Amino acid sequence: MTKAERREQRKQYLFVIHELVTRETKRKYARSKLGILWSVLNPLLSMAVLSMIFSTIFKRSIENYPIYYLTGFIIWNMFTLSTTTAMTALVDNKQLLIKVKLPMLIFPISRVLTALVNLGYSLIAYGVMLVVFQVRPSVTMLFLPVVVIFLLFFALGISYILSVAYVFFGDIKHLYSVIVTLWMYCSAIFYPVDAIDPLLKTIVEHNPVYNFIACARDCMMYQRLPNFLEGTQLVLWGIGMYIVGYMIFKKFRNKIMQVI
Repeated sequence: MTKAERREQRKQYLFVIHELVTRETKRKYARSKLGILWSVLNPLLSMAVLSMIFSTIFKRSIENYPIYYLTGFIIWNMFTLSTTTAMTALVDNKQLLIKVKLPMLIFPISRVLTALVNLGYSLIAYGVMLVVFQVRPSVTMLFLPVVVIFLLFFALGISYILSVAYVFFGDIKHLYSVIVTLWMYCSAIFYPVDAIDPLLKTIVEHNPVYNFIACARDCMMYQRLPNFLEGTQLVLWGIGMYIVGYMIFKKFRNKIMQVI
């Protein structure tokens, strides 16, 4: 295949991904009157409810609790929406896989990118709240896209593994919902890490999703860049999980077509 042909093929694949992302976004809000506006309202409503419940409890240990929670929520929501929807990507697109010669990776990628689009809308609400709660603009805020990029790689790696597992073991969907619930409580989204038992604190601090959340809070709330350890973990978790997920997906690619 010539360079021109490869370039044209890449354009076709990008077009397919764009169409799949557009389709998934429209499908998500197909029966909703407010449509995509829910991507903005959802984090705000969650912030309002959790702030009313926990802001008094954690008032002394967490300054500006609504932003503390909202920062953790949008990172967590990006991760869970990516992985839970990408899990069924291959099975949901069974007919396309059989009839059209497309790389299988396109389908989980499109689900993760749909979650990224959703994050973009959520950031509109987040930006408004930063102004409302008088969080000073800082140059460190420019680091947030870096956090999101490595979170994207991390979510893609997990998504590759889950999409393969779902083809062979459908019950993984129910098992993962339990894992995600436990994972959420270990990610310090709505409570301060320093307020928990030292053993649990160690578990939380070694949680990769918490690492992404902590880095986001550093650059957005505390006007500082992540320290060397946090930054290193950010890169290693993102790239490392992507490589592991990709290798597993590649290994089972032929078997997937046989099962589907």
